[in-house]
Amino acid sequence: MIAMVLVALGVGVLLPVQAGVNAQLRLGVGGPVPATLVSFIIGSIGLAALMLVTRAPLALDRAGSIPWWQWTGGLLGAVYVAASIVLAPRLGAATLIAATVAGQMLASLALDRFGWIGFEPHPLTLPRVVGAVLVVGGVLLVQK
Repeated sequence: MIAMVLVALGVGVLLPVQAGVNAQLRLGVGGPVPATLVSFIIGSIGLAALMLVTRAPLALDRAGSIPWWQWTGGLLGAVYVAASIVLAPRLGAATLIAATVAGQMLASLALDRFGWIGFEPHPLTLPRVVGAVLVVGGVLLVQK
């Protein structure tokens, strides 16, 4: 059970990263709707490769100028969806969501603190750290 909660926590770390990656991807492909499409195409390609061991070509106007990491949003989403499907029945909705939110909070603090993947930097203050600790504590309470 603890391992599954840790996996759910880790999956929660991916969501704010995915949001930032996809927000940056929009700059290379022409806007939020094309970025969403590209994100899901890449996730679908990853799942298809896993299931069918095939590759599908992807041709975009500025594909060569987009940094590699901006293409990873769809794959991050696929991991989240797959892990949620597996963990939800075992953990229950409340524990899964609590652990996912805690992971999001921890990742978000780091993304904000260091201004990674296009987020504006925000200082790591005592109230923010205490809030994050309380969220993590909430996971433990929800799981009991």
